[in-house]
Amino acid sequence: MYTAAAGTFVNDHTAGVPDADVYRSLLERSGLCLARLDLQLRVVEANDDFVKQFGHSRESLLGTSFYELLHPGVHGPMRKQFERLVDGHRQRFVEHLAAIGPHHAVFTGDITGIAVHDVHGDLVQFVVVVNPEKAEQPNAVVVDRNRILTELDARILEGIATGVSTVRLASRLFLSRQGVEYHVGTMLKKLKAPNRAALVSRAYSLGVLSVASWPPVVSADYIK
Repeated sequence: MYTAAAGTFVNDHTAGVPDADVYRSLLERSGLCLARLDLQLRVVEANDDFVKQFGHSRESLLGTSFYELLHPGVHGPMRKQFERLVDGHRQRFVEHLAAIGPHHAVFTGDITGIAVHDVHGDLVQFVVVVNPEKAEQPNAVVVDRNRILTELDARILEGIATGVSTVRLASRLFLSRQGVEYHVGTMLKKLKAPNRAALVSRAYSLGVLSVASWPPVVSADYIK
């Protein structure tokens, strides 16, 4: 049960939702980042914690597509989860989250999505609960809206994640060993990782590498 105090709402769109007063009370007192989305996944209401976490003004947040708040690398998995809610295959989901907060800094965490039905059983909206990992804030990666990985960067990252050596990568991509190391060094700086293992871990946590693919694949949304 939610008990902590939160803030006010962006807007009021609870008409047609069963037990709307109870829902509003939970949302206001949750202490978590909560929002309601319409069937097109646009934000129709959110509490103060949600607004603060994503770094938007209330005016700009209202009506925004939820996907615009997410890192491009998680669009695919998130889309599949919402499709399952729409199809009625499940009533809720919990998924890894990589999203864009204040100053375009990426934060990670978990998201719970819940399907909301009216008294007739028809799907009318979604509730999302965002639980960010606070520990990542001091070392947040800043997202470049135009993407920061080149096609060559992506192939090298995929190779590293698969366990391919520098020599083999150089041969496969027609580069010198120093050329591969240069690109690796660039990605280490961009993703603020101290070594290759951390680079791969960071890439997975941000959704750059898909968790559902082997061999590893970089999301096309992240390649410029």
